[in-house]
Amino acid sequence: MGKKGKKEKKGRGAEKTAAKMEKKVSKRSRKEEEDLEALIAHFQTLDARKTQVMETTCSPPSPRLNASLSAHPEKDELILFGGEYFNGQKTFVYNELYVYNIRKDTWTKVDIPGPPPRRCAHQAVVVPQGGGQLWVFGGEFASPDGEQFYHYKDLWVLHLATKTWEQIRSTGGPSGRSGHRMVAWKRQLILFGGFHESARDYIYYNDVYTFSLDTFSWNKVSPSGLGPTPRSGCLMSVTPQGSIAIYGGYSKQRIKKDVDRGIQHSDMFLLKPEEGGEAKWMWTRINPSGIKPTARSGFSVAMAPNQQILIFGGVCDEEEEESLEGVFFNDLHFYDATKNRWFTAQLKGPKSEKKKRRRGKTGEHEGGSEQEREEAGAPEPLEVVKEVVAEDGTVVTIKQVLVAPKLAGWTTPEDESSAVEASGPEVEPCPRSSAMLAVKHGLLYVYGGMFEAGDCQVTLSDLYCLDLHKMEEWKVLVEMDPKTQEWLEETDSEEDSSSNEGAEGGEEDQEEDSGEESGEEEDPQHPEVAPGEQYADYLLRTEQHWLKLARDHVGPDMKEKRVLKVAQTMAKTFFDDSVGAAQAKH
Repeated sequence: MGKKGKKEKKGRGAEKTAAKMEKKVSKRSRKEEEDLEALIAHFQTLDARKTQVMETTCSPPSPRLNASLSAHPEKDELILFGGEYFNGQKTFVYNELYVYNIRKDTWTKVDIPGPPPRRCAHQAVVVPQGGGQLWVFGGEFASPDGEQFYHYKDLWVLHLATKTWEQIRSTGGPSGRSGHRMVAWKRQLILFGGFHESARDYIYYNDVYTFSLDTFSWNKVSPSGLGPTPRSGCLMSVTPQGSIAIYGGYSKQRIKKDVDRGIQHSDMFLLKPEEGGEAKWMWTRINPSGIKPTARSGFSVAMAPNQQILIFGGVCDEEEEESLEGVFFNDLHFYDATKNRWFTAQLKGPKSEKKKRRRGKTGEHEGGSEQEREEAGAPEPLEVVKEVVAEDGTVVTIKQVLVAPKLAGWTTPEDESSAVEASGPEVEPCPRSSAMLAVKHGLLYVYGGMFEAGDCQVTLSDLYCLDLHKMEEWKVLVEMDPKTQEWLEETDSEEDSSSNEGAEGGEEDQEEDSGEESGEEEDPQHPEVAPGEQYADYLLRTEQHWLKLARDHVGPDMKEKRVLKVAQTMAKTFFDDSVGAAQAKH
């Protein structure tokens, strides 16, 4: 009796501490959220211009992470909503809606009046009711400088049959948060965890809420038993037995003032309905057999056709006191709830290639140099923005190619003979975190995400597909386009950081006017350097092009002499990079 009493007292104390922390975070973040609400309202004013549904066939979406990718319950379509993109200086957050037609291999941008505000790190769940519904809860909006965050607590439903957005207003729901998880269970939505962060404080959650799809009402439940500690970004999925599995996740812990330590959880729980009513739940901790995934966060989750839960990719942050370095993954792991067992996916490789390799001589396979083997598995070079300083101190930017360093996951097997027999896949998604997953007709689709190459955060826009029945090889549906990559070095210029509204809103306005993808409009086609051409001849031939770019950069009021210097600096940088690239190729 005494031990039980102590546990209950300890539990109540933890609840009080969490309540105090939430109140503290809420108070400190109120001012920040008021500032961001004005910016969000501005974007909603722009969205209010949409008065009818517009469907436009388009190229694949721009690079992004922390969006949602959902399979249509009736059609051969995938639905992509929201997400974010960081170019080194500014953060862009989206509320765009894209539809990928699987059979036609085409993308359509769908503009629907009255959409949810821009957000990322939200949750989206598809249910079959009414011809299909996409339910969206929460998420966050980040200021363009990435220093302030607004966490949503709104609930929206997209009626897929009529292509209409509707905000569902119901009291008693979860507080504002992002990084939470949500699943459809019978005729309910069940939500767990997440976090709320301001510039100075943060809080992680382990609460559970249910939302009835019949009564449109929220209910906070208090499961019995010892459940997971507060966390975000975990696995949450319904098992064939009707329970809900929770695995892993991420949280932060304050070590001392201004010093936090990230925690990558690796424990696993089941949330089960108790007998005697669906309103009562209980937590049970489980310890699956098999080989569970290595410690990581930022992994993506989907349900395989055989009711096995799969996770893909992620990152393991190796933290020092003053530095943070991530090791990224591109592996697949499955959890079989029936057997309570983890296992790692092994791809068979294409059959024709398998036979060809076995016929080949082992000596020929081993004859390739180590450099050739490494280059075969290395990611493509990526185009980024290079900053250049003109003679008068003006900072200008120019595109150049960045060769990404060797990443975790792009490794050559030590045992080459076993690689010949196994005939591992030649094509696969590069290691990444925060990618979007969806499964349709037994096919797994992986879209976007991010990885780091040195100090550069590379946001992806590629699309891969894997047949989960055959488990043979990945197929590339959308290749990574280096031209969409942009990386601007951090700057202390207040002018850059203060133009928040223009940076965030202008991109979409220009996109709407020109019909081009965001990113393409900032990537003009420069005149190519002719073979053997000297710089003086190149500048004479292309001077008007560079003068126009320079005027756009420094503004119309700048003296012509300074504009000319900036133009010549941009032209010389591009010329030298082009000549250097041509020499390296030959």
